[in-house]
Amino acid sequence: MNTELLYGKEGLTLDLPENAYIIEPKNLPKLGNDKEAIKEHLRNPIGSPSLKESVKTTDIVSIVISDITRPTPNHILVPILIEELDHVPLENFVIINGTGTHRDQTREEFVQMLGEWIVDNIRIVNNHCHDKDTLVNVGKSKFGCDVYLNKDYVESDFRIVTGFIEPHFFAGFSGGPKGMMPGIAGIETIMTFHNAKMIGDPLATWGNMEDNPVQDMTREVNGMCKPDFMLNVTLNREKEITAVFAGELYEAHDRGCEFAKEHTMSRCDERFDVVIASNSGYPLDQNLYQAVKGMSAAHKVVKEGGSIIIASECSDGLPDHGNYSKIFDMADSPQGLLDMINDPEFKMFDQWQVQKQAVIQVWADVYVYSKLTDEQVEGTMLKPSHDIEKTIEDLKGKYGEDMSIAVLPLGPLTIPYVEE
Repeated sequence: MNTELLYGKEGLTLDLPENAYIIEPKNLPKLGNDKEAIKEHLRNPIGSPSLKESVKTTDIVSIVISDITRPTPNHILVPILIEELDHVPLENFVIINGTGTHRDQTREEFVQMLGEWIVDNIRIVNNHCHDKDTLVNVGKSKFGCDVYLNKDYVESDFRIVTGFIEPHFFAGFSGGPKGMMPGIAGIETIMTFHNAKMIGDPLATWGNMEDNPVQDMTREVNGMCKPDFMLNVTLNREKEITAVFAGELYEAHDRGCEFAKEHTMSRCDERFDVVIASNSGYPLDQNLYQAVKGMSAAHKVVKEGGSIIIASECSDGLPDHGNYSKIFDMADSPQGLLDMINDPEFKMFDQWQVQKQAVIQVWADVYVYSKLTDEQVEGTMLKPSHDIEKTIEDLKGKYGEDMSIAVLPLGPLTIPYVEE
């Protein structure tokens, strides 16, 4: 049977065995008039006065956005926010790109993300987590670090955080508080947020908000310099807006998480020998670092000793920031990586992504179909696949002709799980 995976910008069609079990979220249609729906929610938000009446003409207004690795429809959300606040002079706005530890965006990328008018008329800054001159200490976290946040954000009079809500592989759900923590935080704060104990906690996983230390920390940090207003959306396969959640940060985000969980998490009766997953296509599948999310979604339902095949274009490589690829040179096996990272003395930028990947690799083999070279794939202890259909045929030699196969065409936009 033919199945299309989200892959890059064009997609990838596979001819799979008839017994392959397709796992997809409920197919929600695009909102009939998404722009009008957003305006309606800004005027009648959850747990908050309307946006317009909350902002004074003299206010400096900061708008936090997701960076280019996320499919948030910034080109829709941001212009509507500025239009709704038409009583505020344009020079009073600042858009803060929540890069976290990721690279800056170029002007061309900002035009792609926001539209040329926004880029030409509104001040935009990339968050620089290593530059203390652009950060402000707003307190100390109970998790053991000083909390630094973007100076433009902290010093603004009215703060808006935007984003989209989907299950997240260690924060439970994205969006809401996670838009600013770690998006606009300093490196010391981010390193604590991603330390081995936090990432390794069994409650730090897809779709879980109860006693999840990662979600607890992001909400704690938000409380130190809370956004005055949240605008989040949920998206379908085509990255179209399916629902809008606006208003008071925690109440609106909780409402959005309930909606996302209902439509994106899928219960399976048992685990599978082989799980094929995309990484949700562009922009999430731009590099191998981000592809760990698709691997993690597949890990939820693959058998111990099974195989995961991740289809992630990786047009940007490994990526070109941080220590992700370098850490693999520091041990000789996935278990060796885990032992090293779990040592309290070990602290290295990007260790959290390697930790999540190594946990998966201890459990199952992982094959990567991408634009990466074999050397790049093997350098991260993964196995290259040049043809997914051939890889499936080869795996029959390991699991038998009747091996069970599951497919996540949308990758981590769908989170399967088995109640064990």
